[in-house]
Amino acid sequence: MTTQHMIDGKVVIVTGAGGGIGRDIALLMARNGAKVVINDIGASLEGEGKSAGPAQRVAEEIAALGGEATSNTDSVAEADGARHIVQNALDVFGRVDCVVNNAGILRDRFFHKMSDEEWDAVLKVHLYGTFNVSRAAAEPFKAQGSGAFIHMTSTSGLIGNLAQANYSAAKLGIAGLSKSIALDLQKFGVRSNCIAPFAWSRMISSIRIDSAEQEARVEKIRQMTPAKIAPLAVFLASDGAQDVTGQIFAVRNNEIFVMSQPRPVRSVHRSEGWTPESIAEHAIPALRSSFHSLDVSADVFSWDPV
Repeated sequence: MTTQHMIDGKVVIVTGAGGGIGRDIALLMARNGAKVVINDIGASLEGEGKSAGPAQRVAEEIAALGGEATSNTDSVAEADGARHIVQNALDVFGRVDCVVNNAGILRDRFFHKMSDEEWDAVLKVHLYGTFNVSRAAAEPFKAQGSGAFIHMTSTSGLIGNLAQANYSAAKLGIAGLSKSIALDLQKFGVRSNCIAPFAWSRMISSIRIDSAEQEARVEKIRQMTPAKIAPLAVFLASDGAQDVTGQIFAVRNNEIFVMSQPRPVRSVHRSEGWTPESIAEHAIPALRSSFHSLDVSADVFSWDPV
């Protein structure tokens, strides 16, 4: 295997790496010299079942390239499982340098029809999973004075999408969590960033197509391969990114975006204070031009990927 030395010798944990985006990130990490822990419980998209197969297959792919990898089937949704994943890296490779929090499931449902189980399951894997693995890795990162977290967020949370309240809440929560990690661990030389990926994957393939517009949107996404996400992840894991932290990036085919984060856009002031009536008469009309419309992701990313 030709090593390009971008992250030579670094140990990288990639969760949900048995297929899709996670697999492509793991493969490119290995091609760039990293030793990789391939974590995947081998479940269906809905989180059902368990199989060592997917993680083991990716580990074997990396070995066939001349790289080093180990497979792991612990669940990120449980704190003990997350600790085992990090310990796995320490036991096999002696250290850990980067965590890519990629594991995810979907339970798409309109909010008014969403069950407790559908809400809990998605929050547990995405938001709790990201916290659990990050918390477990924080100790070795802190001790060695370095480390990189790469979390997968989504424009479903950053912008909005229909029938994804659980997923959107989790993904926007991850953006907030990433910022907190970046702030709290900055003094220890640890970085934390998010990527919102546009890529055809099992998760995207489950989107219900109920209109010509939705069909056209899905067809565009089908052309965006998971491999397009991996180069940014490798860069963020490298020492070349040591001054990049607390950011939210998006990758769409050959485009890389840095996403805005909430900041005040307009204000109104009254020295005598506000009443409900003066808010109606003055504040809201003055602020209305800065209101956000009820966009979904496809409204904002309306041009064809290049």
